Amino acid sequence: MTPPPGAAATPPHGPAPAPPPGGDDGPGGPLKLLYSGKVRDLYQLPGGQLLLVATDRISAYDYVLPTPIPDKGEILTQLSLWWFSRLADLVPNHLVDAPVPAEFAGRAMACQQLSMIGVECVARGYLAGSGWQDYRRSGAVCGVALPPGLTEGDRLPEPIFTPATKAPRGQHDENIPLASVAGLVGADAAAELEHITLEVYRRGAAIAARSGIIVADTKIELGYDPQGRLLLADEVLTPDSSRFWPAGEWRPGRPQPSFDKQFVRDWLDSPEAGWDRHRGGAAGSGTPPPELPGWVVERTRALYIEAYERITGDRWG
Repeated sequence: MTPPPGAAATPPHGPAPAPPPGGDDGPGGPLKLLYSGKVRDLYQLPGGQLLLVATDRISAYDYVLPTPIPDKGEILTQLSLWWFSRLADLVPNHLVDAPVPAEFAGRAMACQQLSMIGVECVARGYLAGSGWQDYRRSGAVCGVALPPGLTEGDRLPEPIFTPATKAPRGQHDENIPLASVAGLVGADAAAELEHITLEVYRRGAAIAARSGIIVADTKIELGYDPQGRLLLADEVLTPDSSRFWPAGEWRPGRPQPSFDKQFVRDWLDSPEAGWDRHRGGAAGSGTPPPELPGWVVERTRALYIEAYERITGDRWG
């Protein structure tokens, strides 16, 4: 199968900006830096494979915050690897067998280069975030009509596919209907994206439910390999790509407690932070966010660890 028109021959995070000054080699070896994103760095290994490194950086409201979260990159990488093995019968993934340099041990994945789909593939089982905002305006999410009278945090009758554009850095993704995805990649490819995304969501939600965690929604990345197969890439079912809610505290009609970086967003929006995210426009043109206080860093790290331990059943560290 040939990749559709909407698939670009790029590494897993899209077109690579120019490397930072002095950033052509990775630390301790001949690694070529291809891309430095908000929270991930992408290198080329000596054998030609890619090395996807999850840093401890954390982003919110399209800004990279000045304060890292210790162990975050390793937690997300290990959780993604755990999920990849439990989803392999549904969809193959980008992982390859190649040595990971010691300086990146635990926080990096060796993977193959893919022609990435230029669409954010999102599945929602509950009404939250931009889905809730869309529903309040129109009674639908991404063109999918929903029953009247739903409240924030409600469970949907069935999980739905709610794709979004991949906006340039500093801008927000925009929810789009399935018909728009078909216009970008073709009807057959759009149907396959929908099917895979919903199957990954259903499998992940069922497994997480055993540990008392609701997966409200999740975003996955997909790309074509040279043989034309759709592969799962980047991270999967982590607190950065999903909304994880403690099932015992789920109460529709309000924002839900979560295991993701919503805790950081809430602090940034608080009077204590003294920061107005609406002032000055898009990221890079306004006042940058402040340093996170120690207690916010510790609480955020604890939430990531709790999500990992509850889902996998393993103790962190």
